[in-house]
Amino acid sequence: MRLSKFLALCGYGSRRKNKDLILGGKVLINNSVVTDLSHKVDPEKDIVIVEGKVAKLPPKVYYLFYKPKGFLTSLYDPHHRKTIKIFLDKLPYRVFPVGRLDKESEGLILLTNDGDLANILLHPKYEIKRTYLVWVAPKIDEKNLHQLLRDGIEIENKKIRPLEFKLFKREREFWVYSVTVKEGVKREVRKMVNFLGGRVYRLLRVAFGPLKLSHLKPGEIRPLNNRELKALMELVYFKNSKILETTSSGERT
Repeated sequence: MRLSKFLALCGYGSRRKNKDLILGGKVLINNSVVTDLSHKVDPEKDIVIVEGKVAKLPPKVYYLFYKPKGFLTSLYDPHHRKTIKIFLDKLPYRVFPVGRLDKESEGLILLTNDGDLANILLHPKYEIKRTYLVWVAPKIDEKNLHQLLRDGIEIENKKIRPLEFKLFKREREFWVYSVTVKEGVKREVRKMVNFLGGRVYRLLRVAFGPLKLSHLKPGEIRPLNNRELKALMELVYFKNSKILETTSSGERT
């Protein structure tokens, strides 16, 4: 990987800061000063020293996070709106969110520094399931709901059909539906509800792949336990294997 990316992953800050470190002659690779911004680093073989200290990649970490309503799923906002960064700053390692929930939505987000895993979980071809509870009024017409489940709707030039859209419970003046999707299209659940003639009053993501929100509270972060991590890795391995198998079969035909 590029030296600047390696330094960023090691926690040395922004690209601008890393660039200044490199051009300032403060980075040594295998005891030689390197000032080439495009220099490649092999983390397994090269010894990188920054201002006298050995730079090492952090361990890969995985956290569950309950994003509260009212926060952007972002680490920076040019308009100075509230972001989830204030929750992530207390973690021992730099992480990023896998996917997004819009500002008015809440619920489960996976946090990690594992870019390869994140790419698999977010790529549309892997069809990772996401489950939401959505508070709606008025009640959705059953005929329209069956039509949606059968035919789907077009969102962003793509035909979207939920895997599940069923009444979960009644709560005061709201009807709460459980919705499972696999495409990961922006605001797809809200657009489905609008299409069905309802209005969303609350949207809560309760599951992402094998991961569950369970008893997490708004703003709370915790590491994945061994069972959750195993389930996540098995899912990623399975999805990746299926894609590779399909690609290989296509190449042979």
